[in-house]
Amino acid sequence: MDYVSALVPPVVMAALFIGVIVTMVKSQGGANKAKEDAVVDATLARAEQTRQATQDAQERPAS
Repeated sequence: MDYVSALVPPVVMAALFIGVIVTMVKSQGGANKAKEDAVVDATLARAEQTRQATQDAQERPAS
């Protein structure tokens, strides 16, 4: 019976992992897709703007 107790944890973890993946795939798209995409685009634009501002500040010589 040791083999049963050795196999149960990996089987349970595999089943939970498959459940997480299925949930992620099913939640892609839908009614909120445009709103989620807009949030991601805004965050990326803000990060790019901050990166460029930091880069510009480092390139300017100190007075």
